[in-house]
Amino acid sequence: MRRIKRILTGKRGSSFPLIVAVTLALALIFCGVSEYFRLIVIAQGVRDAVQSAVISTVNDNYDDVYHGVREGYSGAYQPTAGDFEESLDYGDIYGRLDKLLGLSASGGYHEKRNSDSELEFRIWSLSVDIENAPLASGDQASNRFQADGAIELEVPVSFAGELLPPMRITVKTSAGFIPRF
Repeated sequence: MRRIKRILTGKRGSSFPLIVAVTLALALIFCGVSEYFRLIVIAQGVRDAVQSAVISTVNDNYDDVYHGVREGYSGAYQPTAGDFEESLDYGDIYGRLDKLLGLSASGGYHEKRNSDSELEFRIWSLSVDIENAPLASGDQASNRFQADGAIELEVPVSFAGELLPPMRITVKTSAGFIPRF
């Protein structure tokens, strides 16, 4: 420890290689941290866009959830001859995601590319599960009309000029509402 302190405080110039090594190590750490934050920002943006698209789908079902011929709480049902049948609208979630994130469809994927035509990220395998609220149930906990969405996200990872294996995650989101009246 004393030797390092003496080298750092010495005026002979022998600390130059150590300073270069410390500077390069700090630059490498900074590059790693900035790449990590880039991945976090992309994943958060995709999650927010998926959530917005799922919320829009729930809103598209609003007119059926509060149908005028029913009194009380009900799900998305339409009256038929003496009975009710489910009436769900899944909407165009991929279309909304393409518009929100600026994606283009390519070979089964929806991709975002930068100005140099390099892949920023891609999404695929969208699944949406809509859980309809029951007809006039007395159980308040089960009166929620809910849509759960999941999508696969892949982001290429590059560090120190090398392309590493891509980050692949499943982005899940949920939206719903409970009638309050």
